[in-house]
Order: sequence, then C-alpha cells, then structure tokens
Amino acid sequence: MRYCMALDLKDDPKLIAEYEYWHQRVAPEIKKSIWEAGITDMQLFRFRTRLFMIMETDETFSFERKTAMDKANPKVQEWEAFVAKFQQEIPGGKEGEKWQLMDPIFGLND
Repeated sequence: MRYCMALDLKDDPKLIAEYEYWHQRVAPEIKKSIWEAGITDMQLFRFRTRLFMIMETDETFSFERKTAMDKANPKVQEWEAFVAKFQQEIPGGKEGEKWQLMDPIFGLND
C-alpha cells in the first residue's frame, strides 16, 4: 500500500538545513523501527517549508501498530522529540497530528 503525507517545517533556513542534515544521517535504530513496522520504502521531498512523504508498506503495516511500536521504543521517542523543533502542524490539519494523510485524487493507471 502507498501512503502520502504532508508536514510543514518552521520557516527558518538554518533549521531547514539542519533538518535535512540529520535526515541524511538517520540512526540505524530509527531505520530498523521503520522497517519493522512494515514500511518497505519511505521518501521525503521538500518544497520550501512543505514536506511530502511517500510510504510504501507491506500487509503488516497499520498506523495504529506503528504508533504503538513508536511509543514503546525509547530511540524513536528521542528522535521524535528532536525533530519536533523543526516541524509544525499544517494549517487546517488534524489537531495534535504533525503528518497529515493526503487523499489520492488521480492515478494515471487507475
């Protein structure tokens, strides 16, 4: 399954540069937690302050399972607390949720 999500970064060039720096150096424990949740591929793209994430998942993935796994993993909690200083919620998004699930509206091969 493919999921697409969006998030905004704080409008600060130094913070954005640091965010990109750390995403080129994601700890192996964080990558392992992503794979173990059933995410087989993940890509992030940026336009100015808007981030776009594509996640490819297998049949074991669910957002509920991933959330539970993340809450039980101290390394993931540490990473999430660290990246929170760079991120902000998208205006109009769900309260308390950083990443917003996007609705598919067109598929060339559909």
